[in-house]
Amino acid sequence: MTKRAKWYWGIPLWILAIAFLAPFAWMLSTALKQDVDAYKIPMQWIPDPFQWDNFSTVLSGATSVLPAFGRSVFVAVLRVAGELITATMAGYAFARMSFKGRDKLFLVYLATAIIPAQLLLVPRFIYFQKLGLYDTLWALILPGMFTVLGTFLMRQFFVSQPAEFAEAARMDGANEWRVFTRIYLPLATPVISALGILAFVWSWNDYETPLVLISNPERYTLPLSLTNFVDEQGQIAPGLTMAASVISIIPVLIVFVVLQRRFIAAMTHTGIK
Repeated sequence: MTKRAKWYWGIPLWILAIAFLAPFAWMLSTALKQDVDAYKIPMQWIPDPFQWDNFSTVLSGATSVLPAFGRSVFVAVLRVAGELITATMAGYAFARMSFKGRDKLFLVYLATAIIPAQLLLVPRFIYFQKLGLYDTLWALILPGMFTVLGTFLMRQFFVSQPAEFAEAARMDGANEWRVFTRIYLPLATPVISALGILAFVWSWNDYETPLVLISNPERYTLPLSLTNFVDEQGQIAPGLTMAASVISIIPVLIVFVVLQRRFIAAMTHTGIK
């Protein structure tokens, strides 16, 4: 490809990149503004003056996001850990272990993905209420530990790996657990990293599930706590809300930047492009 052709392709990509980044730039700009300047027309991209107090208020004020931040971290870590454990084991079983009705069972399990998540909120509400887990963080953690997509991704990876690895290990006396943990699991590191990123982002940004299953403000996760920032009239305070939003995306950025190479490698290995 010539340099001119690269420029032709590069220009629309830069335009798209700027279009996608514009909302984040607006969020950061609004986080540093006074509320009266947030809705000015035409938009004032550079705050004048810079309202740094917005960040100190959301971090240490009466409605600090730090407690909700900690709860979101707790929920996300347990959900991700649980999903990685169940998805890798289930994916390996569907890919490498022979049992009656394996493929049919996997298709039935895969078909459950077409059920809209919103339809499951009311049954989960009733179920967790009867178990005494309603309005606890476990009502958010437990459902996230079992996902169809996680099992599907891991199965796709394990199916793509040579069966000779397992046969050689069994000839040396390795049992199924050792084959799984010593042979296939280390090879699955890129896919596990990709699934971990997706699971973390889903958990971190989940607003709908806590809205239904959490009623006590002291147990709010970060997405719910963003609604606590209001002005004297009871309206959403844009400066404080955007400052809290900027803080909320930092963990997602860190996770993606650290694991982005493995994420791309995993999408290649599983055949998803």
